Amino acid sequence: MATGLKAVRTARGWSQDRLIYEMRRFAEQRLLDIASAASLKTYISEWENGRRTMTDRYAAILRPLLGVTDDELRGTAAMQESQTDGYADLLSRIDAAGSLSESMVPSFLAQTELLRTMDRQMGATGLVDQMNGHLAAMEEALTFAVLPGMRKPIATALAGASTLAAWQALDAGAVDRAWRRYELAKKAAQDAESPLYLAHAMGEQAYVLADAGRPKLAIELVRDAQRVQPERQSPRLRAWLAAAEAELCAAAGEGRESEAQAALERAASLLPDDGEVRDADMLSIFLNTDHLARWRGNVLAKLGDASAMDELYASLDSADASFVRARSGLHCDLTQAHLARGELDDARSHLQKARLLANRTGSVRYRRRVELLTGRL
Repeated sequence: MATGLKAVRTARGWSQDRLIYEMRRFAEQRLLDIASAASLKTYISEWENGRRTMTDRYAAILRPLLGVTDDELRGTAAMQESQTDGYADLLSRIDAAGSLSESMVPSFLAQTELLRTMDRQMGATGLVDQMNGHLAAMEEALTFAVLPGMRKPIATALAGASTLAAWQALDAGAVDRAWRRYELAKKAAQDAESPLYLAHAMGEQAYVLADAGRPKLAIELVRDAQRVQPERQSPRLRAWLAAAEAELCAAAGEGRESEAQAALERAASLLPDDGEVRDADMLSIFLNTDHLARWRGNVLAKLGDASAMDELYASLDSADASFVRARSGLHCDLTQAHLARGELDDARSHLQKARLLANRTGSVRYRRRVELLTGRL
């Protein structure tokens, strides 16, 4: 079997990574459930080296994918998988997932927090491999966790990590990966029975639609997110969703100024004045009065409102220095506000700062905005 798979793969000129990519694409197109990319890499290596017997489920994917018969795929020396060995392997994975849910979930959460901090300060470019491995480990654990009490903590951790990975992908310009990560986050949130993480994933996914040129659909999605069991959503999350709606309405134009203003007012009224930046049960969101003021300035700048300038400069003075990528956006907003007033020298100064920060963090999304603003100077 090992010789068979390796022979047909190499004859096709495919690396193991290429085979993994094609297997996952094949499965996605046919709505088949297969292992994560990290697990497939292990499986393929073990299949080719004879350390693991290929199951009929994976053989059924590989035969049409590679265009070979079962004998060619498995090789003449292929051994039939015994039912006993198959069950033993399954049970070992189930047992491992059971112990993992008790001991490793705090480590998963800590790793997500570390990656979030690194992303905020340095950008997402250098974190792709770490994030992919992090998600693969949680997906594997969730696949073999049986009871709800075991699944929920893993699914909750996966939902939070997936939204972070999706936002990183969007910032890096990997739109397809961003969309799929948000879909993973929504599925994990549903498994965790968490309306908070589901609504948050929907709210962020709306930005993918907006960036792709579907502003109306983006607004509909963020509004649907606000209708996901609102009685179970935290006030800070509801404020975040309202502010996101305001930004998306402002970006859409088309006479939605009043809708954007109304959403901003709703965000301000919902945000708790508790001095906290994050909710204990919604660590994916950073939002306090300072953050909302910056967001308000962003919306007002998009609307061409003259009061945006005061809001933005106040936010620049009070901004948390660790939010490096967000400062790039703030300088973009100030560029836009100065352009609206015809103050070209000030606009150029802020645009240069925005460009430097976007380059520092590797943000494709902000570099694209910088280029659009450059075209207006």
